Amino acid sequence: MFSEVVRKYSRRFLEPLARFISATGVSPNVITVTGFLLMVIVAFVLAWGHLFWGGVLITAFALFDGIDGALARTMGRTSRFGAFLDSTLDRLSEAVIFLGLFIYFIGQNQQFELILIYATVVGSLMVSYARARAEGIGVPLKDGLFTRFERIFLLVVGLLFNQLTVVLWILAIFSNLTAVQRMYLVWCITGGEEGG
Repeated sequence: MFSEVVRKYSRRFLEPLARFISATGVSPNVITVTGFLLMVIVAFVLAWGHLFWGGVLITAFALFDGIDGALARTMGRTSRFGAFLDSTLDRLSEAVIFLGLFIYFIGQNQQFELILIYATVVGSLMVSYARARAEGIGVPLKDGLFTRFERIFLLVVGLLFNQLTVVLWILAIFSNLTAVQRMYLVWCITGGEEGG
């Protein structure tokens, strides 16, 4: 996955930054919550129709998405709650961004884009749910065509280059295909109907 390549190389930047922040004593969970609140600001920017600047801000604020985990490891403060909080607020961040776009398109009276946003959000939630449910039955599952990183990356491209409708088409289709892909992967791993 493209996201794994980015994570591998971003560690060179995130780990020194995490060591610097750890000296301040700021909690990793505070960074996680701050990142979510910043995405709420992005949602307002998008709702007001400033799509380009919304793309810029998502890119800038994405730093918080990677630094909280690195900070927790650096400070030796990794926890199950921290992992839960991070995953949950990641889902909410994505949802609130699309809410901002939903409000914008309502104002523009662009009905079809609203359907695409709905389909994208459903697909996004199902991708995450499929992984969570798979892990709940003991099946580790990170594979997928469009993980959160790919979805956000493509959305930013659409915002920056004014190709949002095209990008929403791609997201609506491939987010849901990724959910189906994960269901198929779990079926293969567990042996399907014949599996114990």
